[in-house]
Amino acid sequence: MKDPTDKPTLEETIALLEATLEATPDGILVVGLDRRVKRFNQQLVEMFRLPADMVERGDATEMIALVAEQLEDPDAMLFRSPQLWSESSRQFITHLRFKDGRVFERYVAPQRIGTTIVGRVISYRDISTSIRTEQALQQHRAFLEKAQEIAHIGSWVADLDGSGRLGWSTETHRIFGVPLGEFQGASETFYAFVHADDLDAVREGADAAVREGKPYDIVHRIIKRDGALRWVHERADVVYDAHGRPARLIGTVQDITERRQLEEQLRHAQKLDAIGTLAGGIAHDLNNALTAIAGYTELALSVLRNEHPARADVQEIRRAAERAASVTRQLLAFSRKQLLEPRVFDLNEVVEDLGRLLGRLLGENVHLSTSLEPGLPPIHADPSQIEQAIINLAVNGRDAMADGGDLVLATSLERVDEASARVRAPMPTGTYVMLSVTDNGHGMTADTQAHIFEPFFTTKDVGKGTGLGLSMVYGTVKQSGGFIFVDSAPGSGSVFRLFFLPAGAPDATAIRVEAHDAGVHPKLLVVEDEASVRTLVASTLAREGYAVIPAGSAEEALDLATDAGEIDLLLTDASMPGMSGLALARMMLAARPSLPVIVMSGYSEEMLDVSALPASVVILRKPFTPTELRQKIRVVLSQRAART
Repeated sequence: MKDPTDKPTLEETIALLEATLEATPDGILVVGLDRRVKRFNQQLVEMFRLPADMVERGDATEMIALVAEQLEDPDAMLFRSPQLWSESSRQFITHLRFKDGRVFERYVAPQRIGTTIVGRVISYRDISTSIRTEQALQQHRAFLEKAQEIAHIGSWVADLDGSGRLGWSTETHRIFGVPLGEFQGASETFYAFVHADDLDAVREGADAAVREGKPYDIVHRIIKRDGALRWVHERADVVYDAHGRPARLIGTVQDITERRQLEEQLRHAQKLDAIGTLAGGIAHDLNNALTAIAGYTELALSVLRNEHPARADVQEIRRAAERAASVTRQLLAFSRKQLLEPRVFDLNEVVEDLGRLLGRLLGENVHLSTSLEPGLPPIHADPSQIEQAIINLAVNGRDAMADGGDLVLATSLERVDEASARVRAPMPTGTYVMLSVTDNGHGMTADTQAHIFEPFFTTKDVGKGTGLGLSMVYGTVKQSGGFIFVDSAPGSGSVFRLFFLPAGAPDATAIRVEAHDAGVHPKLLVVEDEASVRTLVASTLAREGYAVIPAGSAEEALDLATDAGEIDLLLTDASMPGMSGLALARMMLAARPSLPVIVMSGYSEEMLDVSALPASVVILRKPFTPTELRQKIRVVLSQRAART
């Protein structure tokens, strides 16, 4: 047996090298400086799909031609590379790309005998699979980046090995406003973007996710490089290593600023609706009380002589009732329950006419100007209420300019597209007639803007504002089918924009009658659940000689109507417990189609839903005085007499 410590013979060394050459998975080629093939292995033949005898002949010319035909770039063939034969050539790596998609990595090194270069040793490795895998990964990465861009959801990976390394996707860079390549890749860099008031919550949420496995699901604010404040929603899960230790925190981030704004707008609209419902109910009940106060005050004044010591006190009561009635009207305007007399009119004409009045109202320190777009389509609303809304906005603008300034009234035809509608929810897309009222006063904070349309909210000193002006404007615009928005910032003035739909056909639902004395005393059925108002109405009408049948509910009225025989007029409150006055009117009109009906209410016809009643039904606004009640009764009865 051969001693293992003996040096291998030359034959043994050559055999070992031959076995190694054939065992390697790479194709091996040894080329002399004369460009003759000196040695190759079988793997080379198979990789290049060459006839073995061609390689054995040692002539590279045939090999060059055959291999070049397979390449995307024939000039890339190794035998034509000047670098290969350069005397100073050292090791280098290049790639050969085949037409069928294969890719070989080519490694070239000089062959030396001692210090003399006698040829080149070239190895080829088929890296097609790894290239395809890399391409698939790149394509998958591109698809993922595109999906994130479409969904506006970025991703991030934070290492938990103590290094603080953090990686962002392209979409995450966009969300944070950081160009690619400029993010430092550290968690602390991310925390620098988090709003100071949210920083502790974000840190605690991440720590709890890593330490206790709690879900990382948090909404917080960030401040971008340009100073813009954005809301983001982040979610993340912990990835553990083979030993169960937290290795990474992988998460997503989404910019939800627009969604937050829309949600806030919706909550604000819902809050105003809720406040409006409450205000409308309060105004309705208050109107009943004011009707009784104003009515009995008028009755008292009718019997008190001018020199009576109590007359002045009663007159003060009447004036107080009138002021209170004004407040209820503004509350009803805000709650969109005021009585309107809408018609089709030109908004430009209203603004132009008001310009002359406002010039005197606003004072010398305020410069008023108008910019009216000609040819605007008309709108359908109550002109007097729109005038009052403009006056309120103008006065509000004047008060915001303590040292004077510029106030601009402008009209235009505006096309609201989907992008504009999203920031003005819930306004739908379409074409609108727009009125803007602009001042260059002190402006408002975002918090103030969130409350300005609420009744009784005011930033003015005590005694200098009721807080009902802008709420009345809001209610009038909404009840007219329009929308109102405000843009303002401290020190930048304010712009109120009112949007109205262009009018269709004129609406003829407004009721207008001429009063005259018919000289008759018919039988009247008076239905009112509020005892004080019912007593006032009944006594007022009885003094006029009418035969009054009072009822405290619709159900009682139906029973009384059955026994009363012929009834000349139904006077009923609109809103009552149980059956409403409107339902009562419908039932009685079904049996007596020609019966005159007067509905008492502080609500608008729209809120009362009088669409199912004949146009002859008349609305009597609360609060009313006995004089107004008598006049309305006479008008309605005289119209009935004229028809018969």
